[in-house]
Amino acid sequence: MWLNELYHHLNPIALQIGPLAIRWYGLAYFFGLLLAAVVIHRVAWHWDIELSVDDLTTVMVGIAFGLILGARLFYVVFYGDGYYLAHPIKILAFNEGGMSFHGGLVGAIVGGSLTCRKLGISVLTMCDLAAIGAPIGLFFGRCANFVNGELWGKPTNLPWGVMFDKTGGGAVYRHPSQLYEALLEGVVLFIILFALSRKNNPPRPQGTFIGTFLACYGVFRFLIEFVRLPDVQVGYLLGTNWLTMGQCLSLPAFAAGVIVLVLSHRAQRPQVGKVDAVG
Repeated sequence: MWLNELYHHLNPIALQIGPLAIRWYGLAYFFGLLLAAVVIHRVAWHWDIELSVDDLTTVMVGIAFGLILGARLFYVVFYGDGYYLAHPIKILAFNEGGMSFHGGLVGAIVGGSLTCRKLGISVLTMCDLAAIGAPIGLFFGRCANFVNGELWGKPTNLPWGVMFDKTGGGAVYRHPSQLYEALLEGVVLFIILFALSRKNNPPRPQGTFIGTFLACYGVFRFLIEFVRLPDVQVGYLLGTNWLTMGQCLSLPAFAAGVIVLVLSHRAQRPQVGKVDAVG
């Protein structure tokens, strides 16, 4: 039960300086975006895509704002269960938690696309580049969820079960579903996308990577939800004991990914840099 022993020594606060607390969750966002930017820059160079550091920095800022706002908005709408209608001021209480990845994905695409349009950068090519770096952020985010002791799984007798302090159910070992997601949505998805990106004569058609990302994420998240507990205020949907909001939101992601892949295969539009920006 070594994970159990590890968890009880983890503190959500990475650094405390007087009243200022730097949390692992905030660091996960920062380093996830930073390392994703490094990957984007390296892959763009590999593809002979014109993308300056200044332009990439501006796009990443747009993505970051869109991600945070979208993640919060989706959580309020789909996971709030009426709470934020009664307490609208709490919508701005980011320090109390409550972020939706699906909303963050939509917000990141919108924020990044608006910035790309302003700079004259191909939106589709940037979506593909960002999709390759996104699993890094997912990996750090899910690891931070584990450190926080949140979004845990169902009870299990498996040897890697973890006992979380906040379960309120006594000595219950649970699936570390946060680490399952870090592995599948982070490590495995990054390996798939990065391996696909190695073709550079020419690179794979526009839409290949964002389509693959959406389809794979939809499948991985849908499957993991079977061993992850739903948000307590929402519970299971449609009178079932298995269908969660996360699964419902993952189905459109999977469908969108398949559609994008089909369209990209038919169109065969090349990846382009700023000079030739299309899409």
